[in-house]
Amino acid sequence: MSNLAVLPIILPLLAGILLAFFHKRIKFVRISAQVIAVINLIVVAWIFWQVHTSGSIILETGDWAAPYGIVLVADVLSITLVLTTNIVAVACVFYAPQTLSEKQEHYYFYSLFFLLITGVSGAFITGDLFNLFVFFEVLLMASYGLIVLGNGRVQLRESIKYVLINLFSSMLFVTTVAFLYSVVGTVNMAQIAERVQEVDQSGILTTIAILLFFVFATKAAVFPLYYWLPSPYSVPNPVVSALFGSLLTKVGIYSILRVFTLIFVQNIDLTHTLFIYLAAFTMIFGVIGAMSTNNVKLIIAYNIIPAVGFMLMGIGIFTVTSVSGTIYYLIHDMVIKGVLFLLIGAITYASGTSDLRKMKGLIHHYPVLGWFFFVASLVLAGLPPFSGFIGKLLLLQGGLAEEQILIVVAALVSSLLILFSMIRIFVQGFWGEKGELVKPERKKKTTRMAWPIGLLLSLSVLLGVGAEWFYPSVESIAQYLMDPQIYIDSVLKE
Repeated sequence: MSNLAVLPIILPLLAGILLAFFHKRIKFVRISAQVIAVINLIVVAWIFWQVHTSGSIILETGDWAAPYGIVLVADVLSITLVLTTNIVAVACVFYAPQTLSEKQEHYYFYSLFFLLITGVSGAFITGDLFNLFVFFEVLLMASYGLIVLGNGRVQLRESIKYVLINLFSSMLFVTTVAFLYSVVGTVNMAQIAERVQEVDQSGILTTIAILLFFVFATKAAVFPLYYWLPSPYSVPNPVVSALFGSLLTKVGIYSILRVFTLIFVQNIDLTHTLFIYLAAFTMIFGVIGAMSTNNVKLIIAYNIIPAVGFMLMGIGIFTVTSVSGTIYYLIHDMVIKGVLFLLIGAITYASGTSDLRKMKGLIHHYPVLGWFFFVASLVLAGLPPFSGFIGKLLLLQGGLAEEQILIVVAALVSSLLILFSMIRIFVQGFWGEKGELVKPERKKKTTRMAWPIGLLLSLSVLLGVGAEWFYPSVESIAQYLMDPQIYIDSVLKE
């Protein structure tokens, strides 16, 4: 049973390697990728069921008992995020042929796609801080290849910025892990959590905690480290932007959530108070960016940033309610960002431009896309009864219970501004007079783009209207995170 923990990593890794050998046979690779993605989703769903019914699955690789060997931990949090990752991946792999040219598919898109899923899944499942760094590098290598796919001048320019900032954060990450190892003598997260309670060096440990937060905050795009994100996330092919927007910043938030609920919980007056202030600035500055541009791709990219602020807010408040809000919002945001980037890809293809000032009357030709976008905007802004509302409600309840009025006000203001930035696209781009006639082949291709979007959007709506089904599981995950001894005992088998 323990070997199940490695399947979400090994299956996409093998798929990526094997498909690289057939990259010239586009149709075969395309169909194979779609079949493998669905199979991987089914396997992960089965593991998800096993974890939620029977408890965490711990794999000690090579039969080396923890903490001496590499440990994979499929617990309720990690496997839930891996399942969400694979749902987004399935939608993207069916959407991809509609937006990628054959040349882009030919240059190893599907291999890089599966390598990215491998890195993201590994980062969620690993129980080892050094291997978290390794899986970060795996997903970053895949993202470097994906961001330049198509060889556009703008893509190459933005990829340099993207590579440099991630290179710097990766150097800091491995240095900080070495620093932590010198203090506690291990990189196994469960044993680190156990030993930091015994080490009488609170000043050094707090310094290490801040350094690790800086690393994860850079990858998650927390204020003031968000400046690198909007352009690199908006210039690639829409399916690549959807993968980036749905998954990459979420790995950073997951890392903060895991490390600062399991390991660094001794000085929360400093660390978690810092999170609350940074969350407020992240919300406000992110949404200001979304309102400052007429490029619809950039509007969606900027709206990633306030969502990061909402998730960080729950970690900073640090109650069961607020952490439940972070988890709910994290799952919601992975899905809805996938929806929005795929939608924007279809919209820019249909209109022939990403400049909002040049769009009008799209709803007359593409009513399905129009109403999909309208519903997605309400979901993103957090209007009831959608999933964004459930996550934000929990976060606001947590904030009010702890009398964190400043962050509550920032959350409410940024929610209104998010809605404004999205409705502006709907009013200017879809409403208005009927534009020129649309070529039948363009309309047919846009229709094929719509059904993967519709499936993801349906899931997002279900997360809201079916909150009474999902919330008990989310709350149990939060309670599990708030008691780190459960994780320590399950991994170290004490």
